[in-house]
Amino acid sequence: MTGSPADSPAPSRWQMWPLYAAGFTTAFGAHGIAANLGTETGDLAGSLLYLGLLLALYDGAEVILKPIFGSIADRIGARPVLLGGLVAFAVASAVFVVADAPGWLWLARLGQGAAASAFSPAASALVARLNPKAKQGKAFGSYGSYKSIGYALGPLLGGLTLLFAVMAVLASAVAVWAACAVPAVPPLRTRQTLVDLGRRLADGTFLRPTAALAAATAALSVGVGFLPVSGAAAGLGPVATGAAVSVLAVCAALVQPRAGRALDTGRIRAGTGIAAGLLIAGIGLGCAMVPGAAGVLLAAVGIGVGTGMITPLAFASLARSTPEERMGQTMGAAELGRELGDAGGPLLVAGVAAAATLTAGFAVLAVLVAAAPAVLTRRSPAAASTADR
Repeated sequence: MTGSPADSPAPSRWQMWPLYAAGFTTAFGAHGIAANLGTETGDLAGSLLYLGLLLALYDGAEVILKPIFGSIADRIGARPVLLGGLVAFAVASAVFVVADAPGWLWLARLGQGAAASAFSPAASALVARLNPKAKQGKAFGSYGSYKSIGYALGPLLGGLTLLFAVMAVLASAVAVWAACAVPAVPPLRTRQTLVDLGRRLADGTFLRPTAALAAATAALSVGVGFLPVSGAAAGLGPVATGAAVSVLAVCAALVQPRAGRALDTGRIRAGTGIAAGLLIAGIGLGCAMVPGAAGVLLAAVGIGVGTGMITPLAFASLARSTPEERMGQTMGAAELGRELGDAGGPLLVAGVAAAATLTAGFAVLAVLVAAAPAVLTRRSPAAASTADR
């Protein structure tokens, strides 16, 4: 498939479902483990800074490797990168199951992060290239929705060894499914200089949605990692705090396909929807400052709805403004921004919490996320027209 997506029919559900399952896999593991770390790491649970570092390890690997694997996907095709990443993810998960020792958690998470760095941008690139531009909002909304379902189900499965075992089996199954169902999309080879790359990545049509993704993912990661800590401080048990994280993910899962369809049908502009999502996510983080179960629940809903609006709109904007032959590179670079938020959010909140209180950490991130629309909407009329198509 080498033509423009605008001129091609939409793929079948059978071809798309393995891509959605790949997104589900990484979300299920990442946030399932994050939500369970507080009860599975013993005396380490008392160190918020240590928790932040462990949460950021997976994302740190992705920050470095996602742009690299995105470029490789453009060179050799996204499908082999997708399959290789899923197999490597299964192997990294199985290592911890076999070792069954806390010291191996760091290595296993690093391996999972490296593997996800391959199959995550490859899956995003395939979602973009297999779907016509007029359907990309819905496609990315569905992709994000399945990831959110993974976020919701992961925290409900307790025990690190069990989680890693499930991830090993799941990644293996998805790899076989993708090999059978996902069509090969030939790479479109074109010459590109470093100046061309720098110019394209510095353009506002790339920077604005990528910055929004970074802010949204920071809010999401902090919600998943630290709302259970707030809930525990308020006297809530592990089941209740895990359920709160699942409420966050369910809200995001319900909002994302609707936001994507609204973009495709012209009922919402990308810039307007992204700005609204950032404001709602910021308010949700502010609600986390409210003590008790009510604050945790309101924060989960606000963060889930806000990030659910941002994600499909930002990815669809990137896909529509990117040449097909550079889709993997763009998605990998955009995921880099997203992972900076995913790693930076927990580190920021943990650092402020270590110096002051967790409430102060929530407050700092809430202000940054809620204020982001004021920065991101400073653009020229020409840029605004391009980003909101």
